[in-house]
Amino acid sequence: MVAFLSAWPWDNLGIFKYLLLGPLFAKAFYPIIQEETLKFTWCLHILLIGFVRAYVYQLWTVFANMLFLTRNRRIVQQGVDFKQIDKEWDWDNFLILHSLIGSLACYLFPFHENLPLWNTKGFVIVLILHIGVSEPLYYWVHRGFHSNYFFTHYHSLHHSSPVPQAFTAGNATFLEHLILSIIIGIPILGACAVGYGSISLFYGYLFIFDSLRCLGHSNLEVVPHKMFEKFPFLRYLVYTPTYHSLHRSEMGTNFCLFMPLFDAIGKTLNSRSWELHKMMSLNAGKNSRVPDFVFLAHVVDVSSAMHAPFVFRSFSSTPYTMRLFLVPLWPITFMVMLAMWAWSKAFLFSSYDIRGRLHQTWVVPRFGFQYFLPFATDGINMHIENAILRADKMGVKVLSLAALNKNEALNGGGTLFVNKHPNLNVRVVHGNTLTAAVILNEIPKDVTEVFLSGATSKLGRAIALYLCRRKVRVLMLTLSTERFQKIQKEAPADCQSYLVQVTKYQAAKNCKTWIVGKWITPREQRWAPSGTHFHQFVVPPVLPFRRDCTYGDLAAMRLPEDVQGLGSCEYTMERGVVHACHAGGVVHALEGWTHHEVGAIDVDRIDLVWNAALKHGLKPVSSGKTD
Repeated sequence: MVAFLSAWPWDNLGIFKYLLLGPLFAKAFYPIIQEETLKFTWCLHILLIGFVRAYVYQLWTVFANMLFLTRNRRIVQQGVDFKQIDKEWDWDNFLILHSLIGSLACYLFPFHENLPLWNTKGFVIVLILHIGVSEPLYYWVHRGFHSNYFFTHYHSLHHSSPVPQAFTAGNATFLEHLILSIIIGIPILGACAVGYGSISLFYGYLFIFDSLRCLGHSNLEVVPHKMFEKFPFLRYLVYTPTYHSLHRSEMGTNFCLFMPLFDAIGKTLNSRSWELHKMMSLNAGKNSRVPDFVFLAHVVDVSSAMHAPFVFRSFSSTPYTMRLFLVPLWPITFMVMLAMWAWSKAFLFSSYDIRGRLHQTWVVPRFGFQYFLPFATDGINMHIENAILRADKMGVKVLSLAALNKNEALNGGGTLFVNKHPNLNVRVVHGNTLTAAVILNEIPKDVTEVFLSGATSKLGRAIALYLCRRKVRVLMLTLSTERFQKIQKEAPADCQSYLVQVTKYQAAKNCKTWIVGKWITPREQRWAPSGTHFHQFVVPPVLPFRRDCTYGDLAAMRLPEDVQGLGSCEYTMERGVVHACHAGGVVHALEGWTHHEVGAIDVDRIDLVWNAALKHGLKPVSSGKTD
């Protein structure tokens, strides 16, 4: 049984909890609808204040997760994982609570009527009451919540998040936020009670209060140490993210709300506070830990760019799908992408750890359609080359190319860069060997014939040569006899007869195993017999047109269970699942292989790479797999 007032009353409502604000919306907008003019009632002000407060927390979270700007300022280097994101999913419960309390207060105490827009004396009163009442009250209540009973039943939830972020500040029990409502309300109500209240006072105090809470929980040291060296007394008036982080690691210290003065008075000031803050501030300009592995991805389109971890943390933690709330943000996202193009470099988007090895995803700021424009080839290759050279200079061990970044027509599957820079220390990997292995291991062992489209592509060639060695008859769809014969000659002499050139889809009308490497229309799918399973390595995936057939996913693998700090989904993949080419780079790094994996796939290494992946705990993923 949960402790009294530890659970939120609307815990079971899910997204419907926002309906609790329905009466407030009705009260705020009814006069506007009736009079057809904008009328700022206090109900409307309460809603606007709630929106501004939510926006403050969102902006701080966006900034904290912009790793390409903030990676050297992070206090806790670990990434925010799915477990923490789910735990903090309802971080905004307190905003609903405060809005309801605010509307009730306005109804019971009509002090808000005829308030001026500004009153300077009100801000002075608020400052006095905050320092004299709210700060010490919070300090002693906070210390009380660290006693055995209250910490176990109430405060432990707040401390359960390993990486503090702005949303962590809102992740607390119902009782804690009820008390926080009182602490916030005392200065505002006090100023109004003595006749010095104003509209700007409500907005201003809550904005500053939330901004300071977000600052402390941001996990980024942004306060310069020189400020405290020039004005030492400020150490006791303004806390820092480093100061607050010590409270989370050494919980018997640094209990203050915003002012370390009260920790000094209560003798709970951590002696390392200023020393650690200076060290973190000095290290902000230095390079942080060098990743062992980098996955170089690219943007698919404008809407999918909003799936980046720093935009909406919760949205990024689920597989990408187009949502209506993304539409209004499309113009802003496009402008941001233009700015990134102008910056002309790959951006760090996410990071995670596997057994103490740091893995990062960098993104080339180019949309998918640009890769098919002939005049854009040189510019895209320049971006990729710069990213490889940057990784090489940093000391990265393996860099894996994603999807279109390794397009054969673009750069020969990475061969262009390896030939141009023969002395690279970073290993360039296209990861297609593992992609081929995933597809091949989805095919049942008793299959004797397959139909293969995209048969002369890099993956198609490797799949055909591997299957013919297993004595599987491969119907290779290609109009180029020359390319077919070139691949056929690579097969052992006793296996070449298993490779058969076909030029039409009709040739596969009796074959129930299709391997699709080239996009096929619903009309072309009609030639597949009932019960066919479509394996595929084509981007975008084929449409699941046939109800009497099954469709496999794009080749993917689930990362090892001991992965740490992973909190975003890779495009449409499920949590913890990455494309096989990404996984191929991971395996390359974990194995410590020192060769480049570029150009044509080495068929002899397919089983080797597959077994290495399984050895390191990676698992294949395919919802449409057949036995």
